[in-house]
Amino acid sequence: MKANGEMLRLARQRKRFRQIEAARRLGVEQPFLSRMENGLADISDEVLVQAESVYEIPRSFFHLTDPVLGAPVSVHPMWRRKADVTARELDGVVAELNIRVMHLRRFLESVELAYSANVPRLDIDDYNHPEEVAGIVRAHWKIPRGPLKDLTAVVERAGVLVVHSSLGGASISGVTFSAPGAPPLVVLNRDQPADRMRFTLAHELGHLVMHRFPSPEMEKEANEFASALLMPTGDIRPLFKGRRIDLALLAAMKPEWKVAMQALLMRATTLECLTKNQAQYLWKQISARRMRLREPAELDFPHENPTAVATIVRMHREALGFSSEELSQLLHIHEYEIQDMYPLDKPEPQPRRPRLTIMK
Repeated sequence: MKANGEMLRLARQRKRFRQIEAARRLGVEQPFLSRMENGLADISDEVLVQAESVYEIPRSFFHLTDPVLGAPVSVHPMWRRKADVTARELDGVVAELNIRVMHLRRFLESVELAYSANVPRLDIDDYNHPEEVAGIVRAHWKIPRGPLKDLTAVVERAGVLVVHSSLGGASISGVTFSAPGAPPLVVLNRDQPADRMRFTLAHELGHLVMHRFPSPEMEKEANEFASALLMPTGDIRPLFKGRRIDLALLAAMKPEWKVAMQALLMRATTLECLTKNQAQYLWKQISARRMRLREPAELDFPHENPTAVATIVRMHREALGFSSEELSQLLHIHEYEIQDMYPLDKPEPQPRRPRLTIMK
C-alpha cells in the first residue's frame, strides 16, 4: 500500500518542523516534500526510512488512512500570556489531537464506555446569558449546591474524555476536539496550576455545550459559563455580601471553591459585591505582590486526575492482555511514548467514573 502524504505532513507538524527544515532533514527539496504531503508525488522507500528516523514514529504510521481534521473552533491561550499562539504551535497541537483521536478509535473497537449522564447541547442564542446555561447544566447533572468538588469526574461521567498533556510547550491552556466516531476530547495543558486547569476545563465545557460554530463572543461566553458553573450566583453571592472583600478573604475562599483568587475577585466584581474603586485597589495589590501569574504556593490544591482514558489503556493491558509492543503496534507509536501519552501510575478509578465493557 502506498504511503499517505497526509500522515507525512501530520508527523512533521507533530514535531513542529517547518517544511523547509523537514525537507533538509529528509534529504529532499522543499517543493518535492510539499508535493508528497499533498498526495501529488509518491513517497519513496528512501524517504520513508528517513521519515521514520527524523519524525521518530514507526513506518506503519505513514500508511494509515484515518481522516485528518483541521483546527477546532476554539483554542484557549494560556491565561495572561502575552504571546499569541503561533501557527506552528497550533499545527503541532492539531497534529497531537488528530493522533489522539486515531488512538481513541482503535481503543474503542475493543472497549465500550457506558456513561451515567450526557452533555446537553444548549445553543447560547436560545438563552439570555451563559449563566443561565450553566445553571441548566448543573441541574441536568444534579450537581449539589456550593463548590463543585471534582469537575473532571463530572465531565467524564457525561462522556467527555479528558487528558493532560504538555502540548509540546505551546502557550495553550486547553483545547476541545470533537471528531466523528469518537467521544469529545478535552486536552488540558498539564503545566498550569490546578485552579487554572479547572477553569480551563469549565471553559472548554462551555464551548461543547453552547457553541457549534465560531462567533466573536464565544470566548467571553465560555468564560462567563465557566465562572457561573464553578461559582453559582445563589451560592457565592451571600458569602460576599456584607463582608469586607480583601486578599485575606479571597485566599480563604480559594481552597474551598477551587478557583483562583483572581477568579473570585472577578466574580465578586461581576456580581457587584464591591465597587469599581475597591476592585481596582485589589487588582493593584495582586500586581504589587506579583500574583498575576502565580498565586501563593501555600494555597495550591491537588490537580484533578482524569481516569477514563487511563482505564481504557489499563483494560487493554490487563483484561485484553496487550503487551507494550502490541499496544505500540495498535497505536502506531513507539513503546516509550505510551507511558508519556497514557500514564498508568494514577489511582484506580472510582465507581462514579464511566463504566467500561469489553467488546466481544
